[in-house]
Amino acid sequence: MNDTPGWASPGSAPSDGREPGASAPADRPVPAGPAEQPTDQPGTDPQGSGSKWSKEQPPPGQWSAPTGAPAPGQAPPPPPPGPGWGGQPPGGGYGGYGGPGVPGPGGYGAPGGYGPPGGYGPPGGYGAWGGGWGGPPPAAKPGVIPLRPLGVGEILDGAVSTMRTYWRTVLGISLTVAVVTQVAVILLQGLVLNDTETTDALNDPSASLSEVSRAAGEVMLSSGAVLLISLVGTIIATALLTTVTSRAVLGRSVTTGEAWRDARPQVIKLFGLIVLMGLIAVGILLVGALPGIVVAITGGPGGAIAALLIVGILAGAVVTLWLMIRFSLASPALMLEKQSITKSLGRSAKLVRGSWWRVFGIQILATIIANIVSSIAVIPFAVGAAFLSGDGFTGFLESSNAGVGWTFLIVSGIGSVIGSMLTFPINAGVTVLLYIDQRIRREALDLELARAAGVENYGTSTPGTVPGS
Repeated sequence: MNDTPGWASPGSAPSDGREPGASAPADRPVPAGPAEQPTDQPGTDPQGSGSKWSKEQPPPGQWSAPTGAPAPGQAPPPPPPGPGWGGQPPGGGYGGYGGPGVPGPGGYGAPGGYGPPGGYGPPGGYGAWGGGWGGPPPAAKPGVIPLRPLGVGEILDGAVSTMRTYWRTVLGISLTVAVVTQVAVILLQGLVLNDTETTDALNDPSASLSEVSRAAGEVMLSSGAVLLISLVGTIIATALLTTVTSRAVLGRSVTTGEAWRDARPQVIKLFGLIVLMGLIAVGILLVGALPGIVVAITGGPGGAIAALLIVGILAGAVVTLWLMIRFSLASPALMLEKQSITKSLGRSAKLVRGSWWRVFGIQILATIIANIVSSIAVIPFAVGAAFLSGDGFTGFLESSNAGVGWTFLIVSGIGSVIGSMLTFPINAGVTVLLYIDQRIRREALDLELARAAGVENYGTSTPGTVPGS
């Protein structure tokens, strides 16, 4: 009996339709050799030759020759195969799984064995990945993803599966954060920032420079306040959903209170991380535009100023994009590894190194999907809000340039809540699963996840990677 990994032990199931307890015919004793004689050929051993067989013997051709010295002119049996799935064993022995069908002593592949000569399927079958019964053993899947390197579709499906499987917690967190955030934004816009004088000053060609500057400053302040509120909501949702997704990988549910207790110590650090990344992006863009600004201050020609500004800003945008993707996994590294801000940036850079384009493509695809989902929810409410507020479609197009009423703010805010409730889990889930996937590829995190999930005997065989991942 061979217990090496990847090979099954020989069984005793019949292969020619007879039951194991059926006895052989009295006039046809089973031959001593491994090869089976045709059923219409009389036995070579006459009755009464002294060889008595038990009535409990299986049908002929199922069992191999007794071990010991081989008969004259008979080749010795092949040695047992080595461990693993990869090598194809010689015909006859245990290698009847996909072997070439050469009869040999002790083999499943002999005539009368399991199926056609050669065992289970064509050459290269069970003995090699991808042929016959083929393929590696399926990876363990205690939660929403299999514990192996993931494909793009599996990452997206894992984010959606987390939202679908643990919808009470996921949608509860997303809905709560979206409602609180949107209520704050509506109150700020309706009570503080809905200043028609500021809008009139910006739209008036005859307004003085001081009036335009004051109005522009107020617009920037109001936009910054709305952005800050949205940022805080996004950070809280990301922190909580990161914890939920990491538990979903192990197949474990978590309540909102448990997620908050786990994420709370890192929320301030996460806020600092996102603010730092925003400052880095703004700083790089300013550095790119600096030559054009210097030429403009010194009174250079307008064409040179415009060219320097365009080239500098484009170059800064490229560098910013490269850095943002390089640091895109810092958020889950900070939350799940309890790292500091600088160490989480370093961890993200290490995980993304050599896979920048793959991470970029997956992040862009997830962003496009999230924006489409958000637009499906937001646009109908925004159009409906414009009609209900009495301004019609023109009011919808010009709502950013004029004072808006409470009807528009409330109805459009409902659409924003629904959009955020659906997009928060997608964005956070894809980022966390992409982080886990990169760690599986580089650090064999699947072994740790399997032990944490209680998967037994994980790692005895390698499931391999996903084609096209």
